[in-house]
Amino acid sequence: MLSLDIFGFEALWSPYFLLILIGLTAGYFVLTTKYRSLFPDSEPLTKKQIFLFILSMVLIYIIKGSPIDLMAHLMFYVHMIQMASLVLIVPPIFIVAVPTWVWRKIFYFGFFTKPLIALILFNGLFSLYHVPMIFDHVMQNTWLHAGFSILLFILAIFMWWPLVNLLPEQQTLNGLKKVGYIFADGILLTPACALIIFASDPMYATYSDPNAWGQAMSLCVGSSTFSSLKLSGPELFSSMSLIHDQQLGGVLMKIIQELIYGIMLGKVFFEWYRKDQAESEQMNQLLNSSPVK
Repeated sequence: MLSLDIFGFEALWSPYFLLILIGLTAGYFVLTTKYRSLFPDSEPLTKKQIFLFILSMVLIYIIKGSPIDLMAHLMFYVHMIQMASLVLIVPPIFIVAVPTWVWRKIFYFGFFTKPLIALILFNGLFSLYHVPMIFDHVMQNTWLHAGFSILLFILAIFMWWPLVNLLPEQQTLNGLKKVGYIFADGILLTPACALIIFASDPMYATYSDPNAWGQAMSLCVGSSTFSSLKLSGPELFSSMSLIHDQQLGGVLMKIIQELIYGIMLGKVFFEWYRKDQAESEQMNQLLNSSPVK
C-alpha cells in the first residue's frame, strides 16, 4: 500500500486552515478579555471554558486539517468517523466553552433551537448529505463541501443546544424530556446508517468510480499534485474492499452515536438524581424546622 506522504505537507496538514483556527482562537480571547467590558453582564473566563475552547479548536483541526481529512477521501469509514466527531463530539464542547453572556448577546437562536425543529433540521440534512447523488456532487465541489460541513456543524450546535446550553431562559428540556429527546435523535439517525450498512453494493462513486474519486482528490490535494502521481483509485491505500469499507463506516457511525448519547443519558440521569436529592433534603429541612404542635 502507498504512503500518504506522497501527497506532500500542505495536503496532509492544511496550514492555511490551521491559521484560520488560530485566528478564531485569538478572536475568542480578545472578545472575552479585552472587550469584555462592552457586555454589561459579562464575567471573567473560567479555566474550564479556556480549556474546552482550546480543546474544541484542536479537535476541529484534527478532524478537518490533519491527515484524517485526506484519509476521509480515501476510505469511507474514516469519513464517517470524521463526520461523527464533527457533529457529535465537538458541538457540545464548543457550546459549554463559550460564555453564556456571549451566547446571550451575539447568538440568540430562537426558532432554530426549538427541540423538534433542531432534531428535524440536523437529522434531515445529515441524511440528505449521505444520499449517494448528493454526496458525490458535494465531495467533488470545494465550496459545496466546505459549505455543507459548516452548515452541518451549525445545525449540530442547534441540535445539542437544548441538552447542554447553560442559559436559564433557554432551558426548554429537563428530566424525562431530555431522555426522550436523546432517544428521538438516535432513532432519526438510524435510517441513514442502516441504508449504508445493509447496502449490497458500493453506494458512492466518490470511492468506487476512478473518475469521480480523481475529481474529489484533485480538489483535496491540488490538481497538479494529483495529476503528477498518476493514481488509479483508493484501493492503492487500503486492502479493504469497497463494500466492507462502506459497511464499516455505517457501523462506526452508529457505535459512536450510541456511545456519545449513552454518556449524555448518564449525565441527564445523574443531574436528575442530584436535583431530586436536593429537593428531598430541602423538604426534610423544612419539615424538621416546622414547630411541633
